[in-house]
Amino acid sequence: MKNYPILIGFLLISTLLSAQRGGAGPSAPSEKKTEQYTLSGFRHGVSFFPKVKLSGVQYEPNDTLGFDRYHSLDVIYSWLEKWEKDYPDLVDLYEIGKSYESRPILQMTLTNRKTGKDTDKPAAFFEGGRHSGEVTGSESVMWMAQYLLLQYGKDPEVTHLLDTKTIYLKPVNNPDGHNLYLNTAQSNRSTVRPEDNDGDGLLDEDAPEDIDNDGMILTMRWKDEKKGNLIPDPKDSTGRIMKRVPAGKGIYLSSSEGIDNDGDGRINEDGIGGLDLHRNYPENWRPETELTGRGYTQGGSGEFPLSETETRAVVDFLLCHPNISVVNSMDTSVPMHLRPPSTSPSEERMYPEDLAWYKIFDDIGRKLTGYKKAGDVFNDYGDGSPLFGHGPDFGYWYYGAIWYGDEIWNGARFKDYNNDGDTNQIDMLIWDDEENGGSGFTEWKPARHPVYGDIEIGGFNPKFFSQNPPAKHLEPWIKNEAMFNIEMAMHLPEVDWTKIETKRIKAYRTDSADYQIKIGIINRGKLPTALKQAHLVKIVREDRIELEFDTTGWVKGKAAFKVIEEKKKTSGRSGRGMFDEMERSSPVVTASKNIQFTQGGSVTEALFTIRLYNRQELKGKASMFSTRGGVLKNKEFVIK
Repeated sequence: MKNYPILIGFLLISTLLSAQRGGAGPSAPSEKKTEQYTLSGFRHGVSFFPKVKLSGVQYEPNDTLGFDRYHSLDVIYSWLEKWEKDYPDLVDLYEIGKSYESRPILQMTLTNRKTGKDTDKPAAFFEGGRHSGEVTGSESVMWMAQYLLLQYGKDPEVTHLLDTKTIYLKPVNNPDGHNLYLNTAQSNRSTVRPEDNDGDGLLDEDAPEDIDNDGMILTMRWKDEKKGNLIPDPKDSTGRIMKRVPAGKGIYLSSSEGIDNDGDGRINEDGIGGLDLHRNYPENWRPETELTGRGYTQGGSGEFPLSETETRAVVDFLLCHPNISVVNSMDTSVPMHLRPPSTSPSEERMYPEDLAWYKIFDDIGRKLTGYKKAGDVFNDYGDGSPLFGHGPDFGYWYYGAIWYGDEIWNGARFKDYNNDGDTNQIDMLIWDDEENGGSGFTEWKPARHPVYGDIEIGGFNPKFFSQNPPAKHLEPWIKNEAMFNIEMAMHLPEVDWTKIETKRIKAYRTDSADYQIKIGIINRGKLPTALKQAHLVKIVREDRIELEFDTTGWVKGKAAFKVIEEKKKTSGRSGRGMFDEMERSSPVVTASKNIQFTQGGSVTEALFTIRLYNRQELKGKASMFSTRGGVLKNKEFVIK
């Protein structure tokens, strides 16, 4: 008896599907059946939905990639493959993980291979498509990729960027959700892994139904004079917008399209999935429930930190690529540049010198995108309410990087058109009529509901108006966001040699002399070679200058030179040593010193003192190794 309401719900679904096919029962053999989109995993609700082709979405690849439309996963992946083929010296495409439904998660590396390995250069990482329906971020990554590839060799700044830096791009973090969103009427938060969203012990048992079979889950309203809490808004002369009033004072009740499948009095409260990939990071993670009743919890956080393959693929990649200093993982639809902290005010937890950089990027972002808000998640997004397991917090406190989780698109809240002191749905409707040809709002139309009888269905397009820009308005939003990301990448550190100076500082009667070598490094970029937080959590190693000395032709066992003030004897890259009376089995020996992290525009120098025995000249090469500043190799010098 416990599942009796669900059985009723399933019968209603069957009736509804039959009605959508135009009959009272199973379709006749001669009828064309609707192609179904099927999900993986066990759930108590349905796992199949009619496939749709949404207006403004491109489902088949062609010869051009335009941004007056959205792109299916197949189209996006086909372009990634095409770019790898067309730009073999700039693009490397690879799979960094599998989704819940075992789809490949593809990512690409952009850098000029001829100027060095990607991991030997300062790097940035940008991704979209973490939340299933927030597909605007995916388009921004694709716009950025195409822009960089087309401008390479033409635009000096872009060319320099890809010659000296590495850009890692992942258009779709969550391919399962992206695919579901663009191929069905369904929407969901993140992954399609079945989840109990309403705490009744059942999985995905109450997903929406497309009652009028138009390919969208719109709003339905029905008359109820006893409980009604909505009336036509008096300020809207067209009668399209509703206004909320006290229960029993209105004409209508409303809900998103669907039925109450589990009989709990709520409609569509437990749809497909529900885990939130942006609450699944290890920093400040909290469980969905805790046992005291007094601790913090976080809905959608997952069974444990990094429980989801999609988030784990991000973290695994980043930890294996500590050369990354800048990250943006983009969502929609509150136009903001969002950064850490997510659980406290900025000044309480961040190093002042690191926070200063974030504030610089806040200002840059506002100027490039026009967003009014840029700041920390805790204050500027949450109004003092914490978010846990959040990407920006992982990005700074765990990974020590500049990390944004930007939101794109404003939900058509452009201005107060009717001058009533509020920017609301009426203003959205006016913008839609004047700037969008009225395509963002579906007029109310009659329909038949299996429970409520006569209803009306209409309202704003939930996918390409409320959550993402209408397709024809897409490009300015994704372009501006991409240019902000490119500007952050332009701020990456960039180390270079200044000069190497050698001079004799002391001579001995035994025909030996001490020489000082001064190695100068300049950071021609703007960001330091490491944030202070990165050094604190040891994501980065200390920057290091290494000298290699050419010992070709030396006689075994005969003292040749000595590195003064170094105590340990060794050879090889990791060595620090006194090279006195050593074995000469290898023609090259090394010495190294750690140096301080170099601020943008600043010079850092390292001093070595070398004592030569009975020789007039010693050749060598200098190299510099920085986790996030990059690598400089084989700067020749001569001591004589």
